[in-house]
Amino acid sequence: MNGARFAPVLAAAAALAGCSGIAAPDLFVVERSGAGAKAHLTLLVNEEGGVRCNGGAELKLSDPQIVRSRAIQEELHEAASHRLTLPPQPGSVLEYRVRDQDGTVTFADNAKGQPKVLRALALFVLETAQQVCHLPE
Repeated sequence: MNGARFAPVLAAAAALAGCSGIAAPDLFVVERSGAGAKAHLTLLVNEEGGVRCNGGAELKLSDPQIVRSRAIQEELHEAASHRLTLPPQPGSVLEYRVRDQDGTVTFADNAKGQPKVLRALALFVLETAQQVCHLPE
């Protein structure tokens, strides 16, 4: 077989693979709600560190933030696969719903029995909203 015959096909495949139309897979999406207009937030984080806040333009996480987001997604595996739901206690201000490839976790800021990863997620959401999305908090 003549390798030169396949060169245009390989070149076209390589060009398609590099197109900006291919999106990175999502790590997770967080929907935060609660009292007050500033509580409402939808945060979508993808594998390559892209983040969208409330459906806006894609912004970029720093390298340490990307590492944190991936660690959070990995640590969410057990809770998400068990569809963990932790209800709010009296005095709750914020509620979170996080979805990833393993399932959905729902919890309140003051829910009893929170795994460490849920506190890390809430902090990640707050810091990303302020530092990357420049939303008032």
